Formats: sequence, structure tokens, C-alpha cells
Amino acid sequence: MKEQFNYTLKDAQATTVTPIAPENFDIQKYADYEQKLQERCADFWKKDSGVLVYRRMRVGEVFAEDSADMKKSLAWQLGALEKSMLFKADVPNFLEPWYGIGTAAAAFGKDYIWEPGQAPAVNGKFETTEQALNYAVKNIAETPIGKHTLNMVEYFLESTKSRLPMSYCDVQSPLNVAGNIIDTNNFLTDFYLAPEIVSALLDKIADLLIDFTTLQKNLIGSALASPGHGFASSRAFSGFGMSDDNAVMISTEHYKEMVEKSFATLGNAFGGSVFHSCGNWSDKAQYIAGIAKLKMADGAFTLGTDPAPNPTEPFPAAFAGTGIVLNARMVGDVHLIEEKVRQLWAPGMKLIVVTYCATPEEQAEAYDRIHEICK
Repeated sequence: MKEQFNYTLKDAQATTVTPIAPENFDIQKYADYEQKLQERCADFWKKDSGVLVYRRMRVGEVFAEDSADMKKSLAWQLGALEKSMLFKADVPNFLEPWYGIGTAAAAFGKDYIWEPGQAPAVNGKFETTEQALNYAVKNIAETPIGKHTLNMVEYFLESTKSRLPMSYCDVQSPLNVAGNIIDTNNFLTDFYLAPEIVSALLDKIADLLIDFTTLQKNLIGSALASPGHGFASSRAFSGFGMSDDNAVMISTEHYKEMVEKSFATLGNAFGGSVFHSCGNWSDKAQYIAGIAKLKMADGAFTLGTDPAPNPTEPFPAAFAGTGIVLNARMVGDVHLIEEKVRQLWAPGMKLIVVTYCATPEEQAEAYDRIHEICK
């Protein structure tokens, strides 16, 4: 595969699957498969270094219009679980009650708008950070989106007899939530003009998300796969995954002064923080790895994955010897994956290589090469 980002694709990380209705899915077969891989995951999680391979089965329809239909979403995801068993890997795929990135925005009165064939977008923004801070929020569980998400969790559990691994919904970090509900120019300006207001709002969002995630955690119970969403996840792992993409828009100093507290408070409520940002966040790699109780960090490392991928060079220096997992996503062929893994691997690294190989044969070759490199 040529090293480039394909702008013609709706989702460069998606895989085509055939949906399977719950009554036609072999739960026992997948449960046995998951249990076998879970032993590897548990062993890896306890160690200070090592490597796992995760062949993520992201389904485009689940992250677009069919996220609104819990029955369609589950059928697509069960099709993904079935197909995933054909691909040699160490980490099992999991179910996710995904309903867009506006979950917390609903607490601030920002409902979804749906465009045909698209994932939902947040409808409307506050002009200023102060307006958002002073808004009389609802608990997320009291909003239509919150209720729907909890119903979706229950439907997934009932349909699978609570036997398949499942994560929380994608809730985003406090920083991302704020960026979704406030005029971007004014919000970023407030990092200079009103830092106390920015920090107070992020803390408020973290509290809302802790309450809502606790409800999900209690519902999902022993089926919970962590850290969730776009991360390699397992019942044997811990931590709380957050998309924190707006981190690339601000300086490390501003992140440390105004963002880290809310990020860490939310993550630590569920076993430790787990960081993701799209794009190139390599300039913050050393700092992110130093966040207390951080469990994992995720980044893209090929142009097929992200139009602005991370360079590999800063990451071994930042993460080797820390015990923090680097979740490295790589859309590309076997040769490109091998090249990037050789650049990322160093003694003391704890690495999960996330592949998107097109065939089981290609995946098996990539799997074997990765484990050979990372002995």
C-alpha cells in the first residue's frame, strides 16, 4: 500500500462486514475466543514491557447514520466480531454503544442534528466560555441522548446475555466537549484571557461525565472492556479512554495549567486516564507520558491512518520504561507496518500495534513479523 491518506474514503480505518442479527450470532464461539485472548491480555497488562497485536474491526456504518439505530448498530458490530476471529491477533474486539460525540453536550442543551448518511453533529454553540459555565446543566442521564445511550447499553446486554465484552459509549474528554459547545475562536482565546473560567468549565464537565459513566459501569458490570472506544480494550485492561483531540490546538503549558486536572480526575475515577488525539501530538509525547496514573496513549503512525500522522522518533524516548501502553494505529501493508514497528520498538516499550490488514493471510504475516521484532 502506498504511504498516503485516501481522502475519497468515508472512513480509512473501516472494514466491510456482513451484519448478523443477535439470534444468529454464536455467542459461545466468541466467548471461547475472547477467553483465550484474554489470558494473553492479562499477562501483558501485568508486565512492564511487551507487545500485543490488535486487528481492529471498525465498521463505518456504526460511526455514521446507523449509530442512531441500536438494532442496526448491534448487528453490524456482531458481524465485526464474527469476522475478527479470522484475523490473527492478541486482543479481541468488543461491542460499543456508540451514539456520536455529543453525549455531554446534551447536558448543556446542545442536541444532535442528523444529516443523511452522516454521524450526528452538535447543534449550536455558546459564544463564550462564561456562557457555557453559567448554563444550568442537566444530568446527562436526564437528556434524550443520555436516556437513549443507557437504553442502548441495556439492549446490547440483553441481546448478548451479557456474555460479550462491551465498552462505555464514546464520551470525549472535557477539553473536547468544551470545544464542541463553544465558539472555537473565543474558547481558545479564553485560555489567555479567562483561564480560571476555562478550568472551572472543564472541571464541571468532568463531574458530569463521572456521574454518567458510573451509571454505564454499573449496568455493564463484568462485561466491561477497558479503556474503550478506539483503543485496544479488554476485560483484563483498566483505565478510561478519552478523545482529547483539541490538545493539539493548545500549548503544553496551557494543557498542564488548565486541562490536565479535569482529564486526570475523570480518568482516575475509572482506573486511570487513557489519552487519544488525532493528528500529530508528538511535541507533547514526553509530557503526556508524565501524567500521573496514565495507563495508555493512542496515536496514528501512518498516512493511511491520518493525514497528519505522528513521527515515530519521539515515542520510544517518551514511553520506554514507563509501563504506559502505546496504542499505535497503522493502516498499511505488511512492509509499512514492519518499518514503523522497528522505529517504535525499544527495550522497555509496552506496545499494542493496531493493524487494518485486508486479508487474514496478510494479517498473519504482519502478526508474526511484529512479534519477531519485539522479542
